[in-house]
Amino acid sequence: MKTRYRLISRGSRGNAFYSVDTLTGRRRSLGDADRDSAEQIVAAQNQALRQPSLNLQIARAYLSGSDSGVATRTWQQALEGLLATKHGSTQQRWLRASRDRALDPLRGRLLIETQGEHFLAALAAGSTSTNVHLRKLHNFCLDMGWILAPVLPKRQWPKFEFKEKRAITAAEHEAIVAREPNPETRSFYQLLWHLGGSQTDVATLTAESVDWTDRVISYVRHKTGVNSQLHLGEQALALLAGLPRQGLLFPRMAAMDEKYRATEFRKRCRGLGISGISLHSYRYAWAERAKTCGYPERFAQEALGHNSKAVHRAYARKASVLLPSLEEFEARLTPVIAFPGDTPGTERREFPKSGKL
Repeated sequence: MKTRYRLISRGSRGNAFYSVDTLTGRRRSLGDADRDSAEQIVAAQNQALRQPSLNLQIARAYLSGSDSGVATRTWQQALEGLLATKHGSTQQRWLRASRDRALDPLRGRLLIETQGEHFLAALAAGSTSTNVHLRKLHNFCLDMGWILAPVLPKRQWPKFEFKEKRAITAAEHEAIVAREPNPETRSFYQLLWHLGGSQTDVATLTAESVDWTDRVISYVRHKTGVNSQLHLGEQALALLAGLPRQGLLFPRMAAMDEKYRATEFRKRCRGLGISGISLHSYRYAWAERAKTCGYPERFAQEALGHNSKAVHRAYARKASVLLPSLEEFEARLTPVIAFPGDTPGTERREFPKSGKL
């Protein structure tokens, strides 16, 4: 193996010794006029550099027995392996993430030779998306056994700093609907308001999803596979009555890619001077409206298709709820007719069947 550091001498008497890094060309004074001591220092520098390299070669030799790709696998190949496990819209999101320029310095680097500073440089040059996807790629490689130890310890990963997200307000929704000239797109936005569904779930709804007898709409969420069911109110039923009774409810919207639906909505908002919202804001709005009016959380979870309470609470974290006083709450209970033998004044009380206060 070629040595990286070499000894040179300078000065009229040749008694000023320097260590020269042949890789960078930098020269460092050894501060010693004794050639033997200077030679030992340079030899120690080369030995210190040679030992980690030797250890890496030994480790590569052992690992090659169980994984033939350990000596040649790069982060680009690992990324392609991860992409192969994804499907549908999730794979499309990963394809977009894989084009992140912050990952370019890592693409050709071998997994086994990657160090923490390489990850830190990529994270510093990237965004929150870089942090999210590089962390998932790193964990995927750990699970596959392609790296034996974390490149970057868990505590050293930067915290996620997502952009602020908010719900669309009723006034903004009404303005967007009033401005929208396309009847199908207008109905699409209105149904998003009533259902709180994701844009892809609502865009691909069919007439068969609606049970007119029980006034229920049900569908399976594309993202999670969770079944979502929701009873329909009068306004939602009136809206659905004007949509196709067979096949897709929104044929045009269903044929569009989600990014084009999002772009169309963004243009409409920009024309109205509305900022800070997207089609996903309809889900935030639905959850906040549900919490504000006292809609039971388990019903909201069912409607939004969530598996975890934590997810729903994140959606509704900005909802403002006015709690009634206990005195008012008790006053609105309805008395039950006393049964024979009941002691006067001990009649039982119950909530109105409507469940409303």
